[in-house]
Amino acid sequence: MEAREGNIRWHQPSVTVEDRRDQYDYRSCVIWFTGLPASGKSTLANALCRELHARRIMSYVLDGDNIRHGLNSDLGFGPEDRKENIRRIGEVTKLFVDAGLIVLTAFISPYRSDRLRVRRMLPEGDFIEVFVKCDLAACERRDPKGMYEKARKGLIREYTGISAPYEHPEDPEIVLETSVLSVEECLDRLMDYLIDNGYVQPSRSQPESGNGR
Repeated sequence: MEAREGNIRWHQPSVTVEDRRDQYDYRSCVIWFTGLPASGKSTLANALCRELHARRIMSYVLDGDNIRHGLNSDLGFGPEDRKENIRRIGEVTKLFVDAGLIVLTAFISPYRSDRLRVRRMLPEGDFIEVFVKCDLAACERRDPKGMYEKARKGLIREYTGISAPYEHPEDPEIVLETSVLSVEECLDRLMDYLIDNGYVQPSRSQPESGNGR
């Protein structure tokens, strides 16, 4: 049966995000990786997820391709569908943060207005924007799917960086130049930020796996 607007109301949970944060020794949040295709977003998100898991911190990676297999399988890659893609992801990340997880998102999310919209969905401090900065030539050289080549040949329309725009973040919390820094160096900078800003506690002992911090 179709729900009527007047019959829908937000139900307050009996266990709040504050309750969960009091129970754990870390603060749930969204770490939003954005950058050109093949800039290293998924690689860094998964590396950070492994490090957090080694520290017994609950986290989850929301990957662009995976989301489009299911939740957003009905969307294309035009400007309006891209906006709706990010809007839906923003709503999902809100729920993950409320559940007490550190959410790592790996989406091109090419438009500043869309990233700002997600930031405004969340309380202050719950959204950490990470600009995965990599020049176009380096992205094309490392492209694992051969998508840039197809876009150059006109086989793919509206491909970010070639025939569709990418708007660089103006004031991200973290900038990682992946054409210069190694994965380990990027991971060190991510963990330093999380520890220095109170999202994660310093390790009392060396973790069993991860980057050896």
